Amino acid sequence: MDGRMMRRMRLKEEEAPGPGNTASCLCGSAPCILCSCCPCSHNSTLSRLFFTVFLFLGVLVCVIMLSPGVESQLYKLPWVCNEGTGSHVVLQGHIDCGSLLGHRAVYRMCFAMAAFFFLFSLLMVCVRSSRDPRAAIQNGFWFFKFLIFVGITVGAFYIPDGSFSNIWFYFGVVGSFIFLLIQLLLLIDFAHSWNQRWLCKAEECDSRAWYAGLFFFTLLFYALSITAVALLFVYYTQPGACYEGKVFIGLNLTLCVCVSIVAILPKIQDAQPNSGLLQASVITLYTMFVTWLALSNVPDQKCNPHLLTHFGNGTVLAGPEGYETHWWDAPSIVGLVVFILCTVFISLRSSDHRQVNSLMQTEECPPVLDATQQQVVSEGRAFDNEQDGVTYSYSFFHLCLVLASVHIMMTLTNWYRPGETRKMISTWTAVWVKICASWTGLLLYLWTLVAPLLLPNRDFS
Repeated sequence: MDGRMMRRMRLKEEEAPGPGNTASCLCGSAPCILCSCCPCSHNSTLSRLFFTVFLFLGVLVCVIMLSPGVESQLYKLPWVCNEGTGSHVVLQGHIDCGSLLGHRAVYRMCFAMAAFFFLFSLLMVCVRSSRDPRAAIQNGFWFFKFLIFVGITVGAFYIPDGSFSNIWFYFGVVGSFIFLLIQLLLLIDFAHSWNQRWLCKAEECDSRAWYAGLFFFTLLFYALSITAVALLFVYYTQPGACYEGKVFIGLNLTLCVCVSIVAILPKIQDAQPNSGLLQASVITLYTMFVTWLALSNVPDQKCNPHLLTHFGNGTVLAGPEGYETHWWDAPSIVGLVVFILCTVFISLRSSDHRQVNSLMQTEECPPVLDATQQQVVSEGRAFDNEQDGVTYSYSFFHLCLVLASVHIMMTLTNWYRPGETRKMISTWTAVWVKICASWTGLLLYLWTLVAPLLLPNRDFS
């Protein structure tokens, strides 16, 4: 009885603030701030959304830094790209020193974001419930968090250049590799949940329309994958050249076919009835997407229409029309869209897939509301759903945002890095990182299929 009264008192404290409590709202909990626009929401969900907004603010600043005209204001900073003689360096690809400054500004902005989230990742280690004093920091004090975020950002822009860009590039390589795997894991979870729910709807409604819908999307994803393979061979390979690209495309296509066959084997279906071609088609399409990203970084003019190259006294793009290049090429734009969708999904997801929840450190399903919480929901207010235990690992969530920060840095700069000659260099490092990420992702999905057969004594339901 006493525990129920205490919970009711805590819920009453989270009511929407009045006009006189604006200051306390800025320093209070996430429900206090967002209850008017996100009613009936969990405290945990709103806090994740707030931190995601911080990440998107940083991404917006990065986009602005890469916009034309902004670079003219960046010469005032201490890391302008001057040689010893003070003359500005001309880059490959019809882009002057200002674009290199924009590139390095993105590095510093993403470093600030990563440092901000890494700080909270360390601070939130082993938080078990909202009764932990550190949970108040996680779910509140947003005004002061914003000040800290701005302070770290300002400090990052005054980091002397030196070897900072080259060192931070390798941090970005490792972090982006891990985040690509997280994206694949989220896609597996999404496809699994999608397939399971539509199959349940088909059984409940006794309608073939749900089966037709699954068949349509499965066929659509495979059709898109085959189209992607054809376009990759057309634009990223040449007769008698580009052997690496041909091997990558052919090998990934073969692996996707093998995974699709394994997904519908009778023994796999007996062990995992919900396994099917829908999940395999989603993984196949994502693998082709990552293959495209990898080929867009091949440092060979003949094999990469996006490559920045240098011809004699002029600089042009290695494309058939010789048009001027911009950072916003197709791989960067599509990569940015996929990044935004996956980041929002990380903030909102609540899966019923046990293996994915174990890896992502999140709850299996939304908790059942008691009478007091149902009353709060009926009144249109957000409530604390973590008094008995957190629904996600605070520390792991911030670590995912750290990885997201370095991944968006690599995406916006198209994996180019400043070399010793202060030029934008596309290297094989980016290619191999993405290709290895696609192979690792396929192996990870294959393991989710065969694990129940190889380890029959473990529960994979």
